Amino acid sequence: MSVIDAPRCPANLQDAGLDKGFIADLILKHLLCMVQFRLADVAERVKLPTSIVEQVIDEQRKESLIEVKGAANYSAMSYLFRLTEAGRRRGHEAMELSRYAGPAPVSLEDYWDMVQLQSVRNIRVGEEELKAALSHLVVNDALRGRLGPAMISGQAVLIYGPSGNGKTSIAEALGRVLPENIYLPHAVTVGGQVICIYDPVSHGEPVAAGDPPDHDTRWVLVRRPVMVTGGELSLKMLDLNFDPIAKYYDASLQMKANNGLFILDDFGRQQADPVSLLNRWVVPLERQIDHMTLHTGKKFVVPFDVLTLFSTDLNPKELVHEAFLRRLHYKIKIDRPTDLEYLSIFQAVCKANKLEFSQAVYAYLHEQGYGRHRVARNACHPRDLVKLILTRARYEQRVPQLTLETMSAACADYFGEG
Repeated sequence: MSVIDAPRCPANLQDAGLDKGFIADLILKHLLCMVQFRLADVAERVKLPTSIVEQVIDEQRKESLIEVKGAANYSAMSYLFRLTEAGRRRGHEAMELSRYAGPAPVSLEDYWDMVQLQSVRNIRVGEEELKAALSHLVVNDALRGRLGPAMISGQAVLIYGPSGNGKTSIAEALGRVLPENIYLPHAVTVGGQVICIYDPVSHGEPVAAGDPPDHDTRWVLVRRPVMVTGGELSLKMLDLNFDPIAKYYDASLQMKANNGLFILDDFGRQQADPVSLLNRWVVPLERQIDHMTLHTGKKFVVPFDVLTLFSTDLNPKELVHEAFLRRLHYKIKIDRPTDLEYLSIFQAVCKANKLEFSQAVYAYLHEQGYGRHRVARNACHPRDLVKLILTRARYEQRVPQLTLETMSAACADYFGEG
């Protein structure tokens, strides 16, 4: 359950921070795909109180854009409406300006207020919560003791180390431990333009929380966001994405991640070079604000309330300049596992896949597998090698077993011939 109070329904358009003409056009765009409708139907679509919807529709009736088709009684709530031809033409004209026909957006000012109220810098994560979140991984006490303070600091974090040793798994586990739910708007309006923020693919389905009846349904209750991007990241994805056909915007990745965690995986392997990418992040990381520009040329500032986590298998000192490393207050190395840690990982993988652990096979892996193939030992190897053993057994239609023969074949497939 979120500790943040649900946003209250606006009493009027001024309360909602919306222009009457904007809402009138939005309602007409919704009505284009409705043969007949009642006030409650429109209110549900635009996520505004029926009192506001009724006020706008009354004016549209006076302009002969909407007409009453029927009624169950004298209450306006029972009226059955439909668009007139004039209303249909006006709706199509509104569509030409912008095809956005979703819930009514919130104002930029209200968005700022809610982001600050739910700031990721106010979260509290205890030692036990972090231990539980990382329980499926082999993480020693010293590493966990460094991750905890970094998690609640609100500062940018760099985790680095050789590939295949759990950096991404640890980063994603940190996202799952983020406490509380947050309210996220369907969209924000700036300068008459609409910027879509809530995305079910990125944010998941809304959380059922039993919101009070006066809850402003333009806001959706979701888990704190965890946005993950890797080598596909470009500088363009950090700015607003304007659709020239639909004529509205999709929010930037970091704007969608507000009040949550932004994981930049495989840092240094993006389409943009590291220096350009980090130059783009200097102001947001230092001042917790980000500058955006509409296609109209209007510039505005949005909050940057993001726990940013950079993950790389490259040498940080060779990747970026020392001046930027100084801005990353937490630099945590995820190294290859110790002998005891590797044994724990191997045994856990065997148990999870119902394979009987064999000390002889384990010794063979170290003496022959790693020795003959001359590769460094990584934490991901037990999972990957066991997966190969299971796949071969399925192909040969037999019960999978951990034997010298199956491990030898798995090593040859995975490491290449030694």
